Amino acid sequence: MPLASIPSPSQGVWYLGIIPIRAYALCIVLGVIVAVWLSERRWRARGGQKGTIIDIAVPAVIFGLIGGRLYHVITDWQTYFGSRAIKPAYKALFIWEGGLGIWGAVALGGVGVWLAARRRGLSMTALADTIAPGIAFAQGIGRWGNWFNQELYGSPTTLPWGLEIDVDHGGEPGVLYHPTFLYESIWDILLGFALLFVGRRLNLRYGRLFALYVAGYTFARFWIEGLRIDPVGGVDHAVTFLGLRINQWTSIVLFVGALVYFWATRNKEGVEVVVPPSADADPAHGTGQSDPGSTDDTRASDTPASDALASDVPAADGGAGASGEGRSAPDGDGRPAMDGDGAAPDADPAHSAVGLADAREAAADDRGAGSGTDDAAVTADAADVDAADVDAADVDAADVVAADSREGAEEAEKEPGSHAGKETNTR
Repeated sequence: MPLASIPSPSQGVWYLGIIPIRAYALCIVLGVIVAVWLSERRWRARGGQKGTIIDIAVPAVIFGLIGGRLYHVITDWQTYFGSRAIKPAYKALFIWEGGLGIWGAVALGGVGVWLAARRRGLSMTALADTIAPGIAFAQGIGRWGNWFNQELYGSPTTLPWGLEIDVDHGGEPGVLYHPTFLYESIWDILLGFALLFVGRRLNLRYGRLFALYVAGYTFARFWIEGLRIDPVGGVDHAVTFLGLRINQWTSIVLFVGALVYFWATRNKEGVEVVVPPSADADPAHGTGQSDPGSTDDTRASDTPASDALASDVPAADGGAGASGEGRSAPDGDGRPAMDGDGAAPDADPAHSAVGLADAREAAADDRGAGSGTDDAAVTADAADVDAADVDAADVDAADVVAADSREGAEEAEKEPGSHAGKETNTR
């Protein structure tokens, strides 16, 4: 008797009343939950909408279960059909008894993802890269269902971690077998962590991370499959071709195909859609969406800043908006506030300042006063004129300019001691 070994569970099904609770199904469900949870987090981190992965997982899981079962039945058809069948044909539908081919599950599950992605307008490659690590973790968890079912074990071994198999499941008393389920489970979990690390470190896109998953899984599956002794393709023996089992050939083809794709897309560029154009942006994640201030924010600030300020600051205020320089500043459209001949344009109805048109005409006098404006500022400070006097002076100046004709304004510009010049210096 070996000194150490891994025992197999005495049962793989429990009953809740008349409802059977199968360990195989629980392992698969737990793997799906972990994969969806992780993929949802990764999708949100890329800027995708919340709930997208959960919605896509529904058709993916349904298609995946169908594909996995189809692959098993096709490659082990003699188990259910033919003169040497050991199970009735209808049991080909009994998925809970075990028998899911990962190749069919990934292939047909991928079809489900593609249909959902196409309907939503999302990039299939972006989804594939997002869910790749989750698939690896799901496989690692799901493999423990094979342990409960005492299936898919390897050849006899004397290693201390050999697996005990009951006689009812094909084992022999006192013989230990390679726990291939454990080998693959450990490899899959390590692969999942490796994909997370590589994907974050190298920022792989366009399906390249998924290609690494396929290459990594098939690399280990090739030699693990070589240890197994379950009769894949036959009833009492495994079907081989050139000394290799069916799943080993499948691993070779997929491994080469994954490496070719990874190399062929090394320089690929383009946009991967993670948010449908018609969908609302996720406010919690801006990655891959409109950057703040570039689209919606820009539309919200289409109104020129000069107009916004002008509508808030009264024209007669004693601040910058009422100074000579402030009145001659350009409008929001870039045109000067005064026409070429010095006449004020029509008042802007969007501005609520009292006497804005008159104040603009007064700006012409300000320009005519020239250097006297600077002297006026000194005079005003020295006289300590308060804000109320300045407002009254502005109104008087506006009334005087409105009463004078253009000829009078020109004469006022030529005569420094005129009334207009004196009013300007008062400011």
